[in-house]
Parts: sequence; C-alpha cells; structure tokens
Amino acid sequence: MSTLEECRSALDRLSENLGRANGDLRSAAALDRSLSCRITDLDITFLGRLAQSRIQDVTTVPGPPPERAQIRLAMASDDLVALVDGRLNFAKAWGSGRIKFEAGLRDLLRLRSLL
Repeated sequence: MSTLEECRSALDRLSENLGRANGDLRSAAALDRSLSCRITDLDITFLGRLAQSRIQDVTTVPGPPPERAQIRLAMASDDLVALVDGRLNFAKAWGSGRIKFEAGLRDLLRLRSLL
C-alpha cells in the first residue's frame, strides 16, 4: 500500500504531465472542472480543480468526498502510483473495475484522448 505522501506526489506528477502535454492531449485537459480522487485503501479523498491543463488547489479530506465533483476518480493507492508511473494502463484498469472514473458525458468524450 502506497502512503498518502506517495499519492500526493503522484498527483503532482500527473498535473505536471498534463501541463506539458501538447496538441489534442492539452486541449482535452483544458477543462475547468472540480475533481475528486478517492483513495479507497487509505480512506482519503484528494479534492481539486482541473483547470488550465493542470490539477490545482489540491486538498485532502478523510473519507469520501463531501460534495460530488464534476470529475470523479476512485482507486487504490498503489493503482494511482502505478498509473502515473506508466505501469498501469488506464483503459484496462477502468474496464476491469480497478479504477472508477465518472464524469458527465461531454467530459467523458473530451477526456477519452487522455485515457
């Protein structure tokens, strides 16, 4: 099981990766949406905003998110770290249920290029 600090570092790296993306990937990430990332095995949730192709204003709350974010992720801590490190394929993990990803239909269609 990865630690809270390792998960936070993974989210920071993901934000940096989104910020460095070009072309269609950068366009797909150029939303302004609330974001939650529930880490199920640590019983914590990271809250923030996806804005200007970065994850911004990240805070941590215990347990499930207090409000429903526009983009919602849920996964185990090791899966978050493996995903950001490139050792876990998002589409396969999502399809198998290891990662839960929920958003409005328009956002899902726009974000599909990131997957």
